[in-house]
Amino acid sequence: MGGRSEEPVIRVEGLGTEIGGYWIHQNLDLEVRRDEILAVMGASGSGKSVLLRQIAGLMEPSRGRVLVMGQDIHRISPATLQGLRRKWGILFQDGALFSAFNLFDNVAFPLREMIRYGASLDADTVNDLVWNALATVKLTPQDGYKTPGQISDGMSKRAALARALVMEPDLLLLDEPTAGLDPILSRNFIDLLADLREEYGFTGLVISHDLNALASFGDRFAVLAEKRILAQGSLEEVAKVDHPFVRGLFTSTRGQQRVYRLSESVH
Repeated sequence: MGGRSEEPVIRVEGLGTEIGGYWIHQNLDLEVRRDEILAVMGASGSGKSVLLRQIAGLMEPSRGRVLVMGQDIHRISPATLQGLRRKWGILFQDGALFSAFNLFDNVAFPLREMIRYGASLDADTVNDLVWNALATVKLTPQDGYKTPGQISDGMSKRAALARALVMEPDLLLLDEPTAGLDPILSRNFIDLLADLREEYGFTGLVISHDLNALASFGDRFAVLAEKRILAQGSLEEVAKVDHPFVRGLFTSTRGQQRVYRLSESVH
């Protein structure tokens, strides 16, 4: 019988990362399934952002391999990797907006890079895609002419998200999406991501330390500690893992409430 392939969008196998003689990851395994949001939770300094950079092909691991959309991204040609990168968007922890560019030019940057590498996009198409991306994250045309130094942290996050989405990616990589935001802005940003997931239908990998913000957004959760993935599964499954760090994640009220709601829904 036929059917959709179950090959994960991301598969990390036996990953090891050594930096300055210290192992950040050892024998780390992880997978992100198609059409899901996987939230990787961990403390500061646990190597979450390093893991995301390796998945994005920006940093090579010391051991193991990383497959994205079936490709071993550290063993393919630069041209093949460049083509693959057109299928994903990245939201970096600090937004990584170019301070000298206005928001329009920041969002247009990946499109212009595609043109530089041979993509056939005319100026009108670029303009339409950029203005649409800005509107999607609730930024106005007037906002598009502002520089990062002229906007709030919340607007900066949304502009960076617009840049990550401008090529309508199949895969979205998010590094600490709520970092630097107060609880209300964090909730609003996660709600925006949930709405955009419905609109774009992307698969997502979210790196975070904040279970409170992501408890209602992730489909599955993985806990990164002690240089490896300690637990991976639904929120209920992860919550049952008997480990001090995992137990600590679920002391938050919202995390507990999320588990209780999910448990009640199946009884």
